[in-house]
Amino acid sequence: MTSRKDAQLTSAIENAVREVLARGLNDPRVRGLITVTGVKVLPDHTKAIISVSVYPEDRQQLTLHGIQSAATYIRREVGDRVQTRQLPEFEFRLDTRLKAQASVLTALEQVRADLEARGVAATPDPGDEADMDHPTHEPEHKEPGA
Repeated sequence: MTSRKDAQLTSAIENAVREVLARGLNDPRVRGLITVTGVKVLPDHTKAIISVSVYPEDRQQLTLHGIQSAATYIRREVGDRVQTRQLPEFEFRLDTRLKAQASVLTALEQVRADLEARGVAATPDPGDEADMDHPTHEPEHKEPGA
């Protein structure tokens, strides 16, 4: 269970890293859209694992290397913004979950477009379900004992 102080530290580090990266780094390797997708501080506060997403995809590895090289500078800048006795070491990792989710959504959109092109409804029509609940023909009613 995470304590309130741990959650506050994690949030403060995440916000400060976002600020530092938004200002930019003087490293030509660090280019593109960089998004901090999460921060996890180990329970002993010795390390903070910072997940980043980089767009465009072809710049991911080069940008990640640039960010990792600047980890000490980023930590020092974050230390000026976050009030804590000891700031954990920073470890940056590439987060590819957003790209995986985007590829799944793209595939689903392609399937929907293919179904529509074939004339098959991708989602059931709400009117069709109502018709199933109330059939148009009435069943014959038989009198008991008749």
